[in-house]
Amino acid sequence: MRYITPRKSAEGLGSAHSGTLHHWQMTVSAVALAILTPLFMITIARAIGLPRELVLAYFARPLPALITAMFVIVGMVHFIKGTRIMIDDYFQGCTRKAAIIISVIFGWAVIATAVYALVRMGLGAIVVL
Repeated sequence: MRYITPRKSAEGLGSAHSGTLHHWQMTVSAVALAILTPLFMITIARAIGLPRELVLAYFARPLPALITAMFVIVGMVHFIKGTRIMIDDYFQGCTRKAAIIISVIFGWAVIATAVYALVRMGLGAIVVL
């Protein structure tokens, strides 16, 4: 009688030998996004219609800035991993490599831009106030 869990017996299987890890990473990021998405929507809804100075002050507060940053970071990491699966399924050779590179660069560029914008809003609110 074998005392091995289904997860343990599945580890290392598949062509890349990392399918279980990738599945768990996607599952965890999907659950995190299920929690962060409503929080992000509420955060953004409260800022809609405010004048510029109040928007800067709103995002200078830690909670709105952290929720927005976490939503963008987790969402784009989920996007990068998801597009990697799609690209692996539909592209081959140099096209596949180029598409993966473009996908990763795009994802990290969005993360960098969003974090930069949040930092600028936070610092802008300090200067304005």
